[in-house]
Amino acid sequence: MTKQAIIERTIEAINQLPVDKAEEISDFADSLRKRHEEQQLTEGIQTLIENGGAFEFLQDDEDIYSVADLKEVYNG
Repeated sequence: MTKQAIIERTIEAINQLPVDKAEEISDFADSLRKRHEEQQLTEGIQTLIENGGAFEFLQDDEDIYSVADLKEVYNG
């Protein structure tokens, strides 16, 4: 089913409902749209972070301490 067919079917169903039920559908559609926009924004931010290189320094972190620096070894 195409998007246009879904829209037309939904409009037909809404036209047969009382006003209060049509408002509920409108509110639900708004909440779905907002959730979709937030998801798109979150995915965009994640992509920017992954490809931005701001945290590349964490991958090249050198080892400051070694086992030789330990004063006491725990053999738990």
